[in-house]
Amino acid sequence: MAFGQFKAINILVVDDHSLIFDGLRSCLEPYPELELVGCVKDGLAVYEQCLKLKPDLVFMDLKLPGMGGFDVIRQLRKRWPKMMIIMLTATIEEKSAREALDVGANGYVVKTSPKSTLIAAIKCVSKGKVFIDPSLDEQQIEALHGVVDGDMPMLTPREQQVLKLICVGKRNRDIAEDLVIGLKTVETHRMNLMRKLNAHNVAELMHWAKRLGS
Repeated sequence: MAFGQFKAINILVVDDHSLIFDGLRSCLEPYPELELVGCVKDGLAVYEQCLKLKPDLVFMDLKLPGMGGFDVIRQLRKRWPKMMIIMLTATIEEKSAREALDVGANGYVVKTSPKSTLIAAIKCVSKGKVFIDPSLDEQQIEALHGVVDGDMPMLTPREQQVLKLICVGKRNRDIAEDLVIGLKTVETHRMNLMRKLNAHNVAELMHWAKRLGS
């Protein structure tokens, strides 16, 4: 099996659970060109290990002791702009995938995905392409481009209030009464929400609210 331009790919795993490293070793065992060169459990130690081990590819968890995955990716990307980085996480959220890509990750894979997804991700990023786990909604990730700020889209406090009320079944007139604002103002907020979130109906707004923790 060929993996892009590399005859061999040295892989560093960044995860604070040893079982993940063991699982990856078992998963990649049939592919001798994919070699696991080490495992780092603390985000603060990743940079030093990359200097030492010189990996071609880093599997990065999102939640790490010391320094979170997003911050580690930012740090690595400044020093190694061509290093392949795939976020391997249990977090099934479009907003997290969007932020991972924005800070410099080449791919985003969910830990519950099958082995075939992991292999596909390695193939994809080794060819210089971006990989998004099929369990995520790629259109929603694209819709978040340019509107993700940290963990939340750029919704105003009032838009967040309106979104929550929409999701509990409130009509525009009810929302206007609850928030003591005009009906036309509510309609404007609703239109802005649908535009920002690329949503076309209430069901899609509710889906977004769940994904975004609103």
